[in-house]
Amino acid sequence: MESTLWIEKYRPSTFAEIRGQKEIIKRVAAFVKQKNLPHLLFTGPAGVGKTSLSLVIVKQLYGEYWRENFLELNASDERGIDVIRTKVKDFARTRALSDIPFKIIYLDECDALTREAQQALRRTMENTTQTTRFILSANYSSKIIDPIQSRCAIFRFKPLPQEDLKELIGHIAKKEGLHFSGKSEEALITASGGDCRRLQNVMQSCAAFSKTISEEDVYSIASFARPTEIKEILEASLSGDFLQARDKLFSTMQHYGLSGVDVIKQIQEGIYLLPMDGRKKVELIQLCGEIEFRLSEGSDEFIQLEAFLASIAAAGM
Repeated sequence: MESTLWIEKYRPSTFAEIRGQKEIIKRVAAFVKQKNLPHLLFTGPAGVGKTSLSLVIVKQLYGEYWRENFLELNASDERGIDVIRTKVKDFARTRALSDIPFKIIYLDECDALTREAQQALRRTMENTTQTTRFILSANYSSKIIDPIQSRCAIFRFKPLPQEDLKELIGHIAKKEGLHFSGKSEEALITASGGDCRRLQNVMQSCAAFSKTISEEDVYSIASFARPTEIKEILEASLSGDFLQARDKLFSTMQHYGLSGVDVIKQIQEGIYLLPMDGRKKVELIQLCGEIEFRLSEGSDEFIQLEAFLASIAAAGM
């Protein structure tokens, strides 16, 4: 039975099918063409093609035998030194079952590995160069120790641009017989934030209700407030009407099921769209950073968000 998960259903199988990251694909494809590969470190936000590109590399190198020569581990689940000493080391010390002289180990979210595990990984990478290549994926390269970074060719992925997201939306819509009403396509792009995986999940959830996707469906399923609603909250607070801004904020949070961190991130993006002096925008962004830090430390989100709106109203920005 065919999988109904769109992330897997529309996962690319060739370099040409990968959206965005054209310069990275060009360089990696050159390595594959030579049938030689250095250790690779892919860094960047979630859902921009790091895992997809890794799978394409393996499939292009090994063809139908790619599963026998490929080990995929999620380092956030198995992040201790024992994983490096057992699973990784055992797989790395055996030779490849193909004309390619090495096997590939893919470590996803390797920035979650402990420093001790990273030190063990460094030694394993050093001692198994003849039989194994590593592809490491991380959201933050700064959390990877320098000895590992110096052993890898580093490629930094960017969020997918609107043109590539529109192309992907059009491709899926054609295959699944979907239609868009109003500004639902723009809403999908806004809610995804350049994350291809999130975009596909939201599209599939919307399609489960109806083949015609509406703007309201997108924002509701993505738990994402409309930019106009965030703008109204900020404008009410800036005009000094604290109570209206507070009521609007809390009703928006309840309607879309938003957390405090979700709201403060959307407010931060909405500040750039306000018709106000650049210096005042800087002050608001600084205030957003302070509130986000307090929320991450476990402070009560409603009190902190009220304090944020109160600060804006009191300052008369």
